[in-house]
Amino acid sequence: MARPADPLIEQFFIRKDRAFWILQTGGWFGYGLVRFLNGLANKMGLDYVAPTLIGVATGFSLSLIMAAAFRQIIRFRAPVVWSLSAVVVLACSGLFSVIEVWGHATFYEPDWQPRGLQFLGAILVDVTVLTAWAALYYSINYYLLLRHQSERMLKLSAQAHAAQLKMLRYQINPHFLFNTLNSISTLVMLKDAERANAMLSRLSAFLRYSLVSEPAHLVTLAQEVDALQLYLDIERMRFEDRLKVRFDISRNAREALLPSLLLQPLVENAIKYAVAPAEEGAEIALRAEVKGGRLRLTLSDTGPGLGQGKTRPTGGSGVGLANIRDRLTQAYGQDHRFEIGANEPHGVVVRIDIPFQRTGQATKEAAE
Repeated sequence: MARPADPLIEQFFIRKDRAFWILQTGGWFGYGLVRFLNGLANKMGLDYVAPTLIGVATGFSLSLIMAAAFRQIIRFRAPVVWSLSAVVVLACSGLFSVIEVWGHATFYEPDWQPRGLQFLGAILVDVTVLTAWAALYYSINYYLLLRHQSERMLKLSAQAHAAQLKMLRYQINPHFLFNTLNSISTLVMLKDAERANAMLSRLSAFLRYSLVSEPAHLVTLAQEVDALQLYLDIERMRFEDRLKVRFDISRNAREALLPSLLLQPLVENAIKYAVAPAEEGAEIALRAEVKGGRLRLTLSDTGPGLGQGKTRPTGGSGVGLANIRDRLTQAYGQDHRFEIGANEPHGVVVRIDIPFQRTGQATKEAAE
């Protein structure tokens, strides 16, 4: 997830109404203090306090009116917003100047009686002050609006990402399920209750793992291998000695994280194209090691190989292989390698190279 640009700013604007009143009060207090100090510097004396207070109170009140107007105006398109805002600023500046000139004449220069356009004598300064206030108002509101839209887009992107991962995870072709159910049905008909119960138990455990675990979450390779063992135990009851399996998993590799059920379609593919067609069956071997900060997975079989016997999809044309490519891209972007080639002297080998991550490391990166 993206880290906030400045946590203090985010915390300050968590309550927009409170932030407005803090800035409003602090801003006009600062404006009044600057005017008062300017009067003292120009030897205008304490008589200048009353006109200063009148000016501050007027500016404070008019800016509240402007805020109410801007809350309605900001909903329109940009040209309308700027045009109406300019009208509001000019109107409020004119009224600001009239009240300021009146206060100055009444409390500081009682002998001076302004008339007509003289009441607009302070309008240039007041236009500058209120324009700055309006600019700050819109800047803050557009910033908050941008932050809200950005967070919303990130949330929608995360939801879309999770939905796509779920779609990819559930797209895995579970035709082995139908074969397993047929095998169980056959065992029941043959009254082999013990083997039927064993197969049902393994099928239940595998389905529990595949359906309960979140597709967007990573699992350890040890968990993935345990799930593969459940799947292979089911298939071994179908193929018996024809299915030979060998695992070579290093200790570090067992702690590595990867998308759940990433390897199952590869094993399923190997059983379909290597074990099932051959009377003598085939061996499926999984090797996993960590080198140079990368997790390297190699899944090979001793079947007929590419272009021999029953045609095997290689370039991602099969649903399972295309699914793996898409899931790797979703999880790692371009920082992965997925290759399918010939296994010498015969068979197929699949190589996957992804960044090596442990549970604690992944949690830290997610928080950042």
